[in-house]
Amino acid sequence: MKKSVVIAALVLSLFAAGEAFAAAAKTTLKVIASAVPHVELLEFVKPKLAKQGIELEIYPIDDASASSRLYNEQTSNGEFDLNFAQHVPYLNSVKSEQGYDLAPAGNIHVEPIGFYSVKYKTKAEIPDKAVIAVPNNATNEYRALRILEQNGFIKLKPDIQNFSATKEDITEYVKPVEIVELDAGIIIRNGDQFDGYITNTNRILEAGIDPNTALFREGKDSPYANILVTKTARVNDPAIVALKNALTTEDVRKFIQEKYNGAVVPAF
Repeated sequence: MKKSVVIAALVLSLFAAGEAFAAAAKTTLKVIASAVPHVELLEFVKPKLAKQGIELEIYPIDDASASSRLYNEQTSNGEFDLNFAQHVPYLNSVKSEQGYDLAPAGNIHVEPIGFYSVKYKTKAEIPDKAVIAVPNNATNEYRALRILEQNGFIKLKPDIQNFSATKEDITEYVKPVEIVELDAGIIIRNGDQFDGYITNTNRILEAGIDPNTALFREGKDSPYANILVTKTARVNDPAIVALKNALTTEDVRKFIQEKYNGAVVPAF
C-alpha cells in the first residue's frame, strides 16, 4: 500500500514538474502595432505562435492619442518587446533625433501611399489652385511630394537625401496647387476641407475607406516596407525570429492578397 502511495506521489510530482517546465518554457512577446493591417496580421499568426510556446500580447496604437508617437520610446525602454508600425526611413529619422538603439527585425508588407479626394473622382478633375493636404513628418511628406511629382503637379530638387523632404524642396509647381502640411493623424477627418489629401493606406483602412478609390498612389515597387522593430541586441532573439518567420509565410501572403486586394502588398 505504501509503495502505491509513493508511486502516486512520484507521478504527481513529475506531472507538476512537467507543468512548471512547460509554463517556464513559454515566452510572451508584447507588441505595439498600428490597428490595420498590422494588428490584423499579428492576430492571424497568433494561434500558430501559441503552438510554439510563444504568446503574443498585442497593443493597438490609437492614432487619436498623443501617445501614438511614443511606440519607439516604449520599445527602447522595454515596455514593449517590439513595435510594428513604420518603415526603415521613418525609423532612421527617429533614431537620428532621439538616439534609440533600435533595429529592423524583418520586412513584412508595403502600404502604398495614395491621393484621395472627397470632391473629385479622377486626377483629371483636380482643378488649378487645388488645396492638397500632405503628412508633415519628413519621410511620408517626401513620399507624398514624390507621387505629386510623378503625376505632373510639381518638381522637386534633384539632390534630395535620406528620403526626407518638405514643400521647401519644391522647385516648380507644374500645376498651380497649394500644399498644406498636416499631422498625419488628422488628415482624413479633415479631408473634406481640401480638394485632395495624401495619406498612408493603413490610415485609409482604419477609417473604413476603400483604398481603391485613390486617384493615384505609389506603385508596388515602393521601398517603404513596414517592419518589425526591436532593440538592436534582440534582433536574433529566437521568439522574435519566430514571429518574423510566422509573418512571412505563404499563408500570410495569401491572407494579405485576399483581404486587402492590392491595398497592402507583401514585402517578402
